[in-house]
Amino acid sequence: MTGGTGTLGRKVVARLAVESAAVGGAGVRVLSRGRGRGSFVGDLTTGDGLRPALDGVTTVVHCATAPRAGDADVVATRNLIAAIGGIGGAGQVRHLVYISIVGVDEHPYSYYRVKREAETLIERSGVPYTILRTTQFHELIAMIAGTLARSPIVLLPTRTSFQPIAASEVAERLVALAAGPPAGRVPDMGGPRVRTCADLMHAYLRGRPRLVASVPYPGRVAAAYRRGLHLTPAHADGKITFEEAL
Repeated sequence: MTGGTGTLGRKVVARLAVESAAVGGAGVRVLSRGRGRGSFVGDLTTGDGLRPALDGVTTVVHCATAPRAGDADVVATRNLIAAIGGIGGAGQVRHLVYISIVGVDEHPYSYYRVKREAETLIERSGVPYTILRTTQFHELIAMIAGTLARSPIVLLPTRTSFQPIAASEVAERLVALAAGPPAGRVPDMGGPRVRTCADLMHAYLRGRPRLVASVPYPGRVAAAYRRGLHLTPAHADGKITFEEAL
């Protein structure tokens, strides 16, 4: 498991641990830069320690990500694939599960383009894989809303919506996918409803006094969000609402 200490990763690790214990498995290995309970020390940015961490592993869930670090996700994925190949490739690691984002093959946002490049590396690696794309987590929307709410005037992008989903529900899906055979690109997974930015902000504020206004955001990225390239209304699989998550 990579990214086992992140918003999604912690939930995946907890579920994997329960599943492993139920079937008498060997437990979950969590790749980490520092020592900790159940962790294996390794660095995805350099490849150091990856082969010992992967020794004897048949399924890898790859959740590590660095949205603000340029092409870090590509470097990490390339090093992970190289380490898998270096210890026998598909003969040992029989399933690589990767979490991605809805719309990465169309959206111009730089982080999404990096995620798509990481997907491509996995698809071409020769390692049997499953890739799940989801919409944004409730936790991310709440964090952004909290930052914006520090101002008495909240300026939101016009004609822009999101379809947030609970990280716990994504974790459940990832664990189920990891337990099954490699499935390639599986259907996208989205939250229960597509909701405007204003709707989500008012839900976050819960009556606190703020002036909320919509303004046109410039640029290709804002235009892509207005087009809804990050949404998947046909796959509104999530059940937990934004209010419930709050």
